[in-house]
Amino acid sequence: MIKCIATDMDGTLLNSTQDITEENKAAILKAQEQGIEVVVATGRSYQEATFVLDEAGLKLPIICVNGAEVRSKDGSVIATNPLSKDQARRAAEVLAKTGNYFEVYTSQGTFTNDSDKAITIMTDIFASANPEVPMETLIKGAHKRFHKGLVQVVDDYTPLFNDGEHAIYKLLAFSIDEQKQEEGKKSLSEIEGLALSSSGHLNIEITSEKAQKGIALEAFTESKGISLADTMAIGDNQNDLSMFARVGRAVAMGNADFEIQMECDVVTSTNDESGVAEAILEVL
Repeated sequence: MIKCIATDMDGTLLNSTQDITEENKAAILKAQEQGIEVVVATGRSYQEATFVLDEAGLKLPIICVNGAEVRSKDGSVIATNPLSKDQARRAAEVLAKTGNYFEVYTSQGTFTNDSDKAITIMTDIFASANPEVPMETLIKGAHKRFHKGLVQVVDDYTPLFNDGEHAIYKLLAFSIDEQKQEEGKKSLSEIEGLALSSSGHLNIEITSEKAQKGIALEAFTESKGISLADTMAIGDNQNDLSMFARVGRAVAMGNADFEIQMECDVVTSTNDESGVAEAILEVL
């Protein structure tokens, strides 16, 4: 019997216009009414995740930034797994040296030093999850991040790595040059204690090895007295694999790549067909 449901956001809970469908919302509320714990597990920051949930009128605990931060329904911080400042600095140096643009996700929000490239990186994430959607629609969704103040523009990341105010949760790197990206991955893999994953075709997500969705979900379910065998995870990309490997029921979205679907027990409908609702209703 499923007692906990963890769902990714982009390409999963969210449709191609970055909204939660009424069908998905209704299924989540129905699961909650039956006493099932529903938690979001996303690569997004808390600010970006709650923005969409608030629009839909949903209150859920959130595993943020691939597990670097876990928050309760009311927004209280339950746990954090940041990069050390030394790891963040070294990773930033590698990315700069290999010519990979990157954003910095912190305890105080998300930062970019190039707004145009930040829009490009988010468009890539949206396109990876929604390959059939017109590019102008995806770009519009990416611009929405800035119009709502969810990403802050700075001239220099150095103060973030040096002060005590900003815990560094993730570096999100991007390059359209495959060779630069591979060079970056190779050098990053030599830094001890990092976890590398992806949420798009052209990006690298860099977190602490302790900050993975599966690890955070395991800790979350344990705190609730729920077995992972009684947990279902729904997702569409590489950064969901650590959840799929641990749970009793792994569900891939219909829009996920074939390689991701092969790692799961079940394939549901696409994110534009409310696949999350379908997966939830199947186990209620």
